[in-house]
Amino acid sequence: MQKPRPSLNALRAYEATARLRSMTLAAQELCVTHGAISRQVKSLEETLGVTLLLRSAKSSDPTPEGLRLAEGLSTAFNLIEASIEQLKPEPLTLSCSASIMMYWLIPRIARFHERYPETELKFNMNYDQIDFVRDKISVAIRNSTIEAPKDAITRNLIAEWIGPVCSPAYAESCLLKSPEDLNRANLLSTRTRPQAWTDWLEAKGIDSLEGTDHGAYEHFYLLIQAAVCGLGVAVVPQMLVMNDLLSGKLIAPFGFVPGPRKLVLWVAPHLGFRSDVTALEKWLVTEMSESLAQMTQFSL
Repeated sequence: MQKPRPSLNALRAYEATARLRSMTLAAQELCVTHGAISRQVKSLEETLGVTLLLRSAKSSDPTPEGLRLAEGLSTAFNLIEASIEQLKPEPLTLSCSASIMMYWLIPRIARFHERYPETELKFNMNYDQIDFVRDKISVAIRNSTIEAPKDAITRNLIAEWIGPVCSPAYAESCLLKSPEDLNRANLLSTRTRPQAWTDWLEAKGIDSLEGTDHGAYEHFYLLIQAAVCGLGVAVVPQMLVMNDLLSGKLIAPFGFVPGPRKLVLWVAPHLGFRSDVTALEKWLVTEMSESLAQMTQFSL
């Protein structure tokens, strides 16, 4: 005689409870009552003949057997959700930091629209971890130090070159002829990458500097603007300041060197087959390669 199979509702109720460690939170997520969740979990335990949860007044923690089941169910439900997402006409969405958006992408995005005039492209400004399905993101540009989603399709873009930049007037006022001259400069930094100066010093083989720490800015785009306004010297990725270097707003008195990071591309696995996603991926790879070739003229 065939054993009865657990109901899908019971499996869903248990997965949510085990993941959230709470029947109350599971009930809120699934839009049912606490009692309904409790009955579904109890029914599942009876069907399987094993205790799945250790219940207490404050939490519902899975047993070792329950934890194994919950992990498998989470994977299965995520796969179901991703399969459904493939059928939805979600817009093409590119995620990147606000600094990359302002200084690299926007100056080039007209070329994408000229090449793909029928493709609508939306943006998500973020520089941290993401969930492709939850955040509705198709492609993301990220620093190699950020851990990619487990199922992401990843592509290497370019190595990140870094170096100190400042306004021409500030360089003249500090007589910046060699890295040692930075000891009398205001050293600017950003909270999103507080180790930028250390990265550059290590890449150049310099032990340390005694310049004045002139405070940290919240983002690279604020840091770059401070350097343009003559407030000091900032270590930044070269790709973010190419236009300012070409226009003469900034100079790189000691050039740029390869830093410890790379830029990578994450592609949503459930959208990799779409023609617009493939087009955006190829365009980004091409544009990054051209940017790297352009940057070599400022690199030492």
